[in-house]
Amino acid sequence: MRYTEKEKRKLVNRLSRLRGQIEAMQIALENDASCTALLQQGVACRGAMDGFIGAVIEHHVRQHVAGPGNTAEGRASAAEELIKVVHAYLT
Repeated sequence: MRYTEKEKRKLVNRLSRLRGQIEAMQIALENDASCTALLQQGVACRGAMDGFIGAVIEHHVRQHVAGPGNTAEGRASAAEELIKVVHAYLT
């Protein structure tokens, strides 16, 4: 299922903030920022990306795995897709 306009707007906003964080990190590197500053910004970027991924996973589970209108076969397929993606993300 597609995202609602509200859900899509929230995800786009998350990605816009992430883009800003990455650009700030690039500028900091170009301006010879300290390792600590770069690492802090990198951790913030990772947190922002993890938040985005978490929101997409939640949507997938709610719409494709646990959605009441889905068939058992569709739920099983959606669960397998999610397992593969999560496994790739964690390893």
